[in-house]
Amino acid sequence: MPRAIWRGTVLAESDDTIVVEGNHYFPCESINAELFAESEKTSWCPWKGTASYFTVESADEANPDAAWYYPKPKRKAAQIKDRVAFWHGVEVI
Repeated sequence: MPRAIWRGTVLAESDDTIVVEGNHYFPCESINAELFAESEKTSWCPWKGTASYFTVESADEANPDAAWYYPKPKRKAAQIKDRVAFWHGVEVI
């Protein structure tokens, strides 16, 4: 079962991930929500749309913008709606 881990803490775990461009997108209900704080950062992808970010907090440390999601993905990326992906040192194993 895929897990997203940062600094030894499991951030998300699910056997229902969707892999897009090498990134596992976890269902929102599979994340440990108490470890996530909304970020002001956004980015844009031509085929997925506008991404929003979370800062991940674990063991009194913050990993800014380490998780992202598409609140309103474009039609071609509809399969990643309500899903979260990771980077910035978060391991998916």
